[in-house]
Amino acid sequence: MLASIHDDPPILVCADLQVEYLTPGRRHVILDGDAATARCLELLTLWRGNLWPVMHLKRIAQAAWFNPASRLTDWIAQTKPRPGEMTFEHPLPSAYSSSRFVDYMSSIRATQCILIGFSLDETILATAVDGFHRSHRYQVVTDAVACRQPGADDAAAYRRAVVNVIANFATIRSCAELIKASGAVAV
Repeated sequence: MLASIHDDPPILVCADLQVEYLTPGRRHVILDGDAATARCLELLTLWRGNLWPVMHLKRIAQAAWFNPASRLTDWIAQTKPRPGEMTFEHPLPSAYSSSRFVDYMSSIRATQCILIGFSLDETILATAVDGFHRSHRYQVVTDAVACRQPGADDAAAYRRAVVNVIANFATIRSCAELIKASGAVAV
């Protein structure tokens, strides 16, 4: 995962950790969101403790969902960005729909980005694909991501299918693998 202690630490990209996804009755509700949020907090704690770079993505749109005027687009309290952590708002599923995000990612040298958060079948998938086509390297932490329940009966099969698609564009990791490998990084 991390080839050398001389490499920059990877950027932890927290995708759309917003109240909207945990609110029952909302279109994008994620029923297993608490488990993914707990893993995200674990990784955020590790990154913040090591003073490694953290980036937050926030989905906004002018519609009935992700409306920036609504409190439902607020960060989940425990995952709220801290001073010094980068934030980017994106109107479409891909983070690359934010011109600021595109500018930032284009200006940094080749680095590894670790994608966690919501929504696996929208933001994470779209960002991994867009990043791949720009030669940006992403890793997706499968137990620190979640997606809304599809209309299909087998949510687990749907999730596996989405992860299998993402694996064509990003490296797939578990939270435990990432935490174990993080001990090899020194800053």
